[in-house]
Amino acid sequence: MPAPILPLATRRRVEFRDTDAAGIVHFSAFFFWMESAEHELLRAAGVPVVERNDDDGSTVSWPRVSVTCDYMSTVRFGDEIDIFVRIAEIGRSSLTYGFRFEHAGNLVAEGKVVTVRCLMRAGRRPEPVAIAPALSERLAQFRAADEGS
Repeated sequence: MPAPILPLATRRRVEFRDTDAAGIVHFSAFFFWMESAEHELLRAAGVPVVERNDDDGSTVSWPRVSVTCDYMSTVRFGDEIDIFVRIAEIGRSSLTYGFRFEHAGNLVAEGKVVTVRCLMRAGRRPEPVAIAPALSERLAQFRAADEGS
């Protein structure tokens, strides 16, 4: 089965801080890389990661509700990894991202992140906020071709 078309690609060099005692990338580094690539995708779509409302001190952001990563091979200090991110699903207030990590063209890991657009106010629980149609259109350009429109 061919790999899906992944519309946003970025590259990271494995830093010493990303490795564990065995000299390979620590599992947790992939979670930081997923968040960083997600933010690149949002910026490319013209969508703020955090929207601040100075009038009432509230913000709208994208907290995570589910994160997974499956590992297929290892990478080490100094290696370059390619990170591919796509939007797998756009819900009423949620986004599901798919991630693919490669080193020298070989699959290293695959991840998934589900976020919910939420209104954040001091002392209150986050409240899901619907993704406006205009925002959804900007994000839809990053849906993989095999995921539909």
